[in-house]
Amino acid sequence: MIDDRAKAAHDVLTFFREAGVDIFVGETPVNRFAVDDGIPPAAGSAALESNAWPAAADTAPRLLRAAPPAAPRPAAPPPPDAAAMAAREAAQSAGTLDELRAILDRFEGCALRNGATQLVFADGNPAARVMFVGEAPGRDEDIEGKPFVGRSGRLLNQMMHAIGLDRTSAYIANIIPWRPPGNRTPTPQESTICLPFVRRQIELADPDILVCLGGPSAQTLLGVKDGILKTRGRWFNFNAGSRDIRALATLHPAYLLRQPLQKRLAWRDFLALKKALAG
Repeated sequence: MIDDRAKAAHDVLTFFREAGVDIFVGETPVNRFAVDDGIPPAAGSAALESNAWPAAADTAPRLLRAAPPAAPRPAAPPPPDAAAMAAREAAQSAGTLDELRAILDRFEGCALRNGATQLVFADGNPAARVMFVGEAPGRDEDIEGKPFVGRSGRLLNQMMHAIGLDRTSAYIANIIPWRPPGNRTPTPQESTICLPFVRRQIELADPDILVCLGGPSAQTLLGVKDGILKTRGRWFNFNAGSRDIRALATLHPAYLLRQPLQKRLAWRDFLALKKALAG
């Protein structure tokens, strides 16, 4: 019975972690902006006034006294406008993809990094002629540190293989390099903050063709307002600073897993991509 209860508790905690829960809430309100001194505020005040610290400490709940000191909480990110400006300045300072990755690793302007396991920067060949850009990492990507390695990643591999591509002949990234809690949709503010980094990543990789996987990627990078079903299959120009890059919008593999009948539309887009690469 004890083993079953322990396993059930472990499963519940695992679910909460994957859903993005990073703190527990008790029955007694706690001011988390105040410094945690290890004992209740009333007991601490009495201890200081009476100079009887050990006696006051003994009155604290046993669980509170036995708990280790709380880890320092991450500093609050700057306001969105300031974070976006800092992101633009930081991204433009990168002269190589390695420098850009190191800058992103240090960047604290996006709160998503605080709940993610690690940075998910890119995968594949940065010298490839084609670059795929999705929306944000999921659970598997967060664990492995590479984009598109879960179910949708395996489908993307099959789609690339069908037109003669693989991860040695393509470069893969996301708009957002950190997993949103619970795989939720990134907010417009989060996308705005991360946009300078992925734009600089595209400029430094300098592919011949950019493929936007899904509506959020196409809307963020190409500035389109229509949904992906109206946008897919259309070619756009992406301004990469020194030159324009041809860009194609298509359906995200995760969407195709939910709507397999739409694979016929994605297949048309990939045939158009194959033809463009051959030209």
